[in-house]
Amino acid sequence: MRYASIGSEFFTLNRMNFSHKLKVNSVAVFHSNDEFTRNGDQNYPFRQNSDFFYLTGIEQEQSLLILAPNHPDPKLREVLFLLEANEQLETWFGHKLTIAEAQKISGIKKVMFVSRLDLVLNEIILASENIYFNFNEYVKYSTEVMSRDRRFAEKLKEKYPAHKFERSAPILAELRTIKSDIEIALIQKAIDITEIAFRKVLYKTKPQLKEYEVQSEIDYEFTRNGANGHAYAPIIATGINACTLHYVENDKVCKDGEMLLMDFGAEYANYAADLTRTIPVNGKFTTRQRAIYEAVLRVQKEAIKMLVVGNTVDKLNKAVNGLMQSELLNLGLMTDDEFKDPIKANSVLLKYFMHGTSHYLGLDVHDVGSKYEEMKAGMVFTCEPALYIKEEGIGIRLENDILVTKEGPVDLMKNIPIEPDEIEALMAEGN
Repeated sequence: MRYASIGSEFFTLNRMNFSHKLKVNSVAVFHSNDEFTRNGDQNYPFRQNSDFFYLTGIEQEQSLLILAPNHPDPKLREVLFLLEANEQLETWFGHKLTIAEAQKISGIKKVMFVSRLDLVLNEIILASENIYFNFNEYVKYSTEVMSRDRRFAEKLKEKYPAHKFERSAPILAELRTIKSDIEIALIQKAIDITEIAFRKVLYKTKPQLKEYEVQSEIDYEFTRNGANGHAYAPIIATGINACTLHYVENDKVCKDGEMLLMDFGAEYANYAADLTRTIPVNGKFTTRQRAIYEAVLRVQKEAIKMLVVGNTVDKLNKAVNGLMQSELLNLGLMTDDEFKDPIKANSVLLKYFMHGTSHYLGLDVHDVGSKYEEMKAGMVFTCEPALYIKEEGIGIRLENDILVTKEGPVDLMKNIPIEPDEIEALMAEGN
């Protein structure tokens, strides 16, 4: 792996915190992520299931974790199952974890090979009353592909119909939203790598570059500085392309006089950074571009102040919408009559700013957590107001990652250039 060892104590504490929230006489089952076919005999690069990593630190495929904190045999209260390696497998695909290695990473004493799973799992379940399954419950996500956890759950429901079935996701969401010092440090490392890449882009960007050439500078710096890769598909969008929220083609020419929106973030030790910056391709804002940019920046600065204990993402989004309506009025994109009519004002707003301002950040770029939950110290959020003006071929989004503390919001990206004068000065150094 490319990152420094996290330490088994972190994963041991996560399992303990999770286990304490289970009903008495329960067993919880967690699978590693599936391996997904890319084409022919090729798979997509493997990325571990975030919950499985959070509880074990194990990056390997075909692994399984069982937690049964009330089992009468202490040795069966935490059991990790691994793929059993052989000489042929390792010759073709490289080293697989030994039992001792998995014990050191995870802090789990009882590690077995998957060939023993059925017998051991049966013994554990028959001593339990409740079975906890772990499914992806992200509210905006749906898929026709049944996960490894879901497929296994269907088998267990059929085999043990008299047991009660429970959900692990709400418990893990509660735990994962509050970041430990270790997690905050890992997110900060991902941010630091992202900053290096952005500064490189400021020096390299100029008219006639292709969007993917800009991305190549980011790719290089991510790899050179030990990131796993991108935390999500990078958006490198010039001109009107920036008005497509999830534009990922990244194949157009960056033209003189256009703005370039870049939304990217490194993934380090499976933790995500999420940065958006918008810069002038030729290194100099026009008067109109600067006016729009500064409007978005003013809203972001006010929005960051709202990322405090007791607030909610839902309330923040509504407050930011009001701020943005005022900016639209000042920019001539909303009339006085529209501004005074709440229904018309909201309609105009949605034309130019159609998404929320903040989301949770952590092991997933859109991390677990509800927009209605009160913010607590240790939560990390993005802050990303924007304006998309198709008729002018301009899309500007500015995004920083913010840590909520008892003392107030802490901008984890405070060192990444964002002021327009600084952007212009740094781009001038590269030309």
